[in-house]
Amino acid sequence: MSAPRRLLCTLSSRTFLLLPFSHPYTTLSSPSSLISMPRNQRSAQQWKEKPKRGGELSASAASSSASAEAVTNGLAGLRIAESGAAKAGVGGGGNDRKAIWKPKSYGTATGVATAEAELAGKGAADAAAGAEAEAEAAVASPKKSGTPNLSKLFNDNLLDKFTVDNSTYSQAQIRATFYPKFENEKSDQEIRIRMIEMVSKGLATLEVSLKHSGSLFMYAGHEGGAYAKNSFGNIYTAVGVFVLGRMFREVWGAAASKKQAEFNDFLERNHMCISMELVTAVLGDHGQRPREDYAVVTAVTELGNGKPRFYSTPEIIAFCRKWRLPTNHVWLFSTRKSASSFFAAYDALCEEGTATPVCKALDEIADISVPGSKDHIKAQGEILEGLVARLVSHDSPNHMEKVLKEFPSPPADGDSLDLGPSLREICAANRSDEKQQIKALLEGVGSSFCPDYSDWFGVGATDSHSRNADRSVLSKFLQANPADYSTKKLQEVARLMREKRFPAAFKCYHNFHKVDDVSSDNLFYKMVIHVHSDSAFRRYQKEMRHRPGLWPLYRGFFVDINLFKANKERTPEILKNNSTSESCSDSSDKDELADEDANLMVKLKFLTYKLRTFLIRNGLSILFKEGPGAYKAYYLRQMKIWGTSPGKQRELSKMLDEWAVFIRRKCGNKQLSSSTYLSEAEPFLEQFARRSAQNQALIGSAGNLVRTEDFLAIVDDGQDEEGDLAAERELAAPGPSIPVQDTVPKADGLIVFFPGIPGCAKSALCKELLKANEGLGDDRPMHSLMGDMIKGKYWQKVAEERKKKPKSIMLADKNAPNEEVWRLIEDMCRRTRASAVPVVPDSEGTDTNPFSLDALAVFMFRVLQRVNHPGNLDKASPNAGYVLLMFYHLYEGKSRREFESELIERFGSLVKMPLLKPDRTPLPEAVHSVLEEGIDLYKLHSKRHGRLESTKGSYAQEWTKWEKKLRDILSGNADYFNSVQVPFEFAVKQVQEELQKVAKGDYVPPVIEERKLGTIVFAALSVPVSEIQAVLNNLAKEDPKIEAFLKDKKLENLNRAHLTLAHKRSHGIKAVADYGLYLHKKVPVEFTALLYSDKMAAFEAFPGSVEGEKIESKNEWPHVTLWTGDGVSAKEANMLPHLLAEGKANRVIFNPPINISSTLEFF
Repeated sequence: MSAPRRLLCTLSSRTFLLLPFSHPYTTLSSPSSLISMPRNQRSAQQWKEKPKRGGELSASAASSSASAEAVTNGLAGLRIAESGAAKAGVGGGGNDRKAIWKPKSYGTATGVATAEAELAGKGAADAAAGAEAEAEAAVASPKKSGTPNLSKLFNDNLLDKFTVDNSTYSQAQIRATFYPKFENEKSDQEIRIRMIEMVSKGLATLEVSLKHSGSLFMYAGHEGGAYAKNSFGNIYTAVGVFVLGRMFREVWGAAASKKQAEFNDFLERNHMCISMELVTAVLGDHGQRPREDYAVVTAVTELGNGKPRFYSTPEIIAFCRKWRLPTNHVWLFSTRKSASSFFAAYDALCEEGTATPVCKALDEIADISVPGSKDHIKAQGEILEGLVARLVSHDSPNHMEKVLKEFPSPPADGDSLDLGPSLREICAANRSDEKQQIKALLEGVGSSFCPDYSDWFGVGATDSHSRNADRSVLSKFLQANPADYSTKKLQEVARLMREKRFPAAFKCYHNFHKVDDVSSDNLFYKMVIHVHSDSAFRRYQKEMRHRPGLWPLYRGFFVDINLFKANKERTPEILKNNSTSESCSDSSDKDELADEDANLMVKLKFLTYKLRTFLIRNGLSILFKEGPGAYKAYYLRQMKIWGTSPGKQRELSKMLDEWAVFIRRKCGNKQLSSSTYLSEAEPFLEQFARRSAQNQALIGSAGNLVRTEDFLAIVDDGQDEEGDLAAERELAAPGPSIPVQDTVPKADGLIVFFPGIPGCAKSALCKELLKANEGLGDDRPMHSLMGDMIKGKYWQKVAEERKKKPKSIMLADKNAPNEEVWRLIEDMCRRTRASAVPVVPDSEGTDTNPFSLDALAVFMFRVLQRVNHPGNLDKASPNAGYVLLMFYHLYEGKSRREFESELIERFGSLVKMPLLKPDRTPLPEAVHSVLEEGIDLYKLHSKRHGRLESTKGSYAQEWTKWEKKLRDILSGNADYFNSVQVPFEFAVKQVQEELQKVAKGDYVPPVIEERKLGTIVFAALSVPVSEIQAVLNNLAKEDPKIEAFLKDKKLENLNRAHLTLAHKRSHGIKAVADYGLYLHKKVPVEFTALLYSDKMAAFEAFPGSVEGEKIESKNEWPHVTLWTGDGVSAKEANMLPHLLAEGKANRVIFNPPINISSTLEFF
């Protein structure tokens, strides 16, 4: 193909999933018409969360509602009755009404409940009184002021009085959203192979985009709203609106105000949303402070009245060029060679890559290169976060060319105009508080783009009402009849997440844009579906596989909700919406999510970025709170997870140790702020890079620091929309295992500890190990410290015992459930020359907990069989069930795989204690139900009271009832529990055998996937040592000169014999990457001669062909180095032909040539 064409396209840092191109580029029209279908209402029973001031719950049931209005009778035939469910309305909304506690229906709006009704008796005024007062210094909205309906909204308790009955409907529309987040179950290597395979077969094109470092910003017009990842109406969205509005002025010049208004109208009229990567220097530090404040469009979405449709890349380009919006750099790889070369290029650049060499290499390799309108190097800088690779339509290159012909690159008409104060100037001039900055930014962008401030300040100059709505909005939304198909599908998403207790919150707010339309039977709200953990996305994906038609769980998920009573005006609309078959609603779109290949994507980050964000910024809290030792353990573990090459690990360790000394000396005990860490880190890195070229390559780029202290945006209460400023720790992907040492060496001492839950039999195991005559198979003394018998700090006592007996085996008989304890044990090992081995109960676990409910049930059963337990946790304990639930939730957030992988990463070993028989019958339904009930109650209790004992909280009576019920059910199933457990003697024996291997240094950790460490330096043909040795032996027999030469030579180079094809330093990244097409392929090699001198020897060699393609070496003289003398490097063998010409070397020609087989590999 000809040189890559300079095309203008967009894909950005956060476009982690690009859906397959299934629409022609011309489909830039309004969304599809609403197609809906009725859905019957589940029977609903209500309960009320306990008020914070106490109060008792009654046992009375909610009364049935009155019959629906006559006008709604015509809708009855459209409702589909659910099996066994009768319609049950909700009673009147009087404030004196008592709520009902249903033991199996603990529910909150945080996604942890199974009930669908909650808090029905709590008025919005109560919620507002307890919420934050966001509008104390509210600015009057230029659009609405002093609206009469506003006082009614807050003072008349409209939501409290709004009852759900047969005439109640809800209508929900997605207002803003971003791509679904897909967690690949396969390893990165498996994904790469599959991507190349799909491209090779002509089924897809590999698309790669730059990953800018910023925050997700979504915009749906001034009426639709501006949104950050999980919030709106804050400094993040104000900055986003200002940057977007200013970019309109930059490109449209004098026509900007008109175009801004037209753009807002277009988005509102067509119900669309654009998503951008917002890159600024005012919202906190990432990998490098950007030179400019800007945004690039990452997605364009038609929200319509069905499932959101995300534009393909060509459609995004057409849209952006029409409105002169900024785009990102993207590359297309449509052949097997180019796709293979891309991954090889990344592997060659992953440890040193910055924006310039990365873009240059991809430009050379890609079939099509499409530069963005925002140049990463000029706008952000050289430090590049990474690349995002995904599969798109195989016809994407053709669509791209067609779009670019019809939508030429737009001009920038505002270059010569005075655009007014910049973002940084406005933030610098308004430093008193966040609200002042927000107001100044919104005024700065102008009324043509932002005429309404209500999302930030509410409505009315004198109003101080909170925008937070009562949490019963969600319950009533789920109870009401869906007015259309979209509402039905969104109810399905919310129900599933709550029933499965996904870690997510459903946050509801008053919709101030609709305040003029509010009445007692017509209420409007905004709902944010805030996913707290990536595990929710993994679990949701599994549900989608089993539930065809289930809508995706999006990132950045904002929904407008309208709760209303059907009347004469709205009945025809509902009838129309429900008269259309819901099977047609998504018929125009292929269900992209059902195709696993369409969702394949891989994020590829660069070490020069990660050393700043993960190793320096995210390590600050560990460095300042736990000291240099813990910090060193942290960054070494991170580099091991990433598979960093040994050489880079050594270089980074030296640099990071120096950084730790420097910053602690400068800051003392006051921790450096993560939001401005580059103020200290960048000058340090610049000074470090100047010392040598090697340091410069390690750092990537340093200098040109942008000072932010005077204009950093004010963010209240440590708020962080993206989560990037938190001390995150990058975990290994679910697929591959983390490379660890091949064996666990025998150290001076050994600590055996137990990341478990009470009832896991650790104390009984310790007693058996102490009684065993053979111990752990060596002569080191073994002793145990039982946590229940130790007064004071247990792990401090363990450390003291380790110092007294450094060459002993310590059985730490206490549950060690979290990373804080694990770090203490790691530190203990470093200080006392010991190794540690975790012993964990074997369990299947769940997506969010390493222990299954089966295991938890057995632990509870065992605890409740105890008598006279030293720790007073036995059958006499009134809150034993609560205590075990507390321990169980200490592990929440980690899957079993993540749990085990992290322990192996930290300690190099893991011993599993058998617990349950694999062929057991399922957990009895009654047991499962009572555990679910307890988990729901625990979440309510901990949300209200934290760690307060269950006997003292406002749920004390409910806990008492549950504890009794738990005991009754567990004892009633005693035969089951006794039958499903592995015999204790067998478990002890297996653990003892594994511990003996660890103690002797014979333990080999499990390896799930072999992963190559480090970056690619060169491509070569690997030649088998045995074949070369055989050739040399034959030559020695046939030629006395060769025999004499080889006689005293130590041929250690044979262990890594290879024929170099290309080296990235000498020949460039593309030259090395081009061999990716033939990686691991067998290649014949022809040896034609032996050249040798007194300092070196090598075979002259010529590669053959593979799959009909001749393999050519980029070296001037292709060869395989056999031997070099002391002080002579292997690369000097390249000089042998010159030495031969000078008479300083000898040559033995092979006639006929010698043929052997080799394998093409990267090194």
